[in-house]
Amino acid sequence: MVQEAVFFDTMRQALWIAVTISAPMLGVALIAGVAIGLFQALTSVQEMTLTFVPKVGGMLIVFWVSMSFMSSTLVDFFQSHLLRLIAGG
Repeated sequence: MVQEAVFFDTMRQALWIAVTISAPMLGVALIAGVAIGLFQALTSVQEMTLTFVPKVGGMLIVFWVSMSFMSSTLVDFFQSHLLRLIAGG
C-alpha cells in the first residue's frame, strides 16, 4: 500500500509537470489574446473569429514545436516515479 507521504509527493510532482507542460501553450494563448484584444479595442472591430483563429493557430504551432519536450517529460516522470510505485518499490 502506498503511504500518504509518497502519494502526496507523487501528486505534487505530477501537478508541477502538468503546469510545466501546459505553460508554453497557455503563454501563447495569453499573449495572442492580449494582442488581439488591444487590436480590437484600437480599431473597434468586434469579430469573434478574429480572436479564436489566431489563438488556436498559435497554440497548435507551439504544441507542434514543444511536443518532444512534453513527451520526454511525461515519459521520464512515468519511468522514474509511477512505474516504480506500480511495481511496489
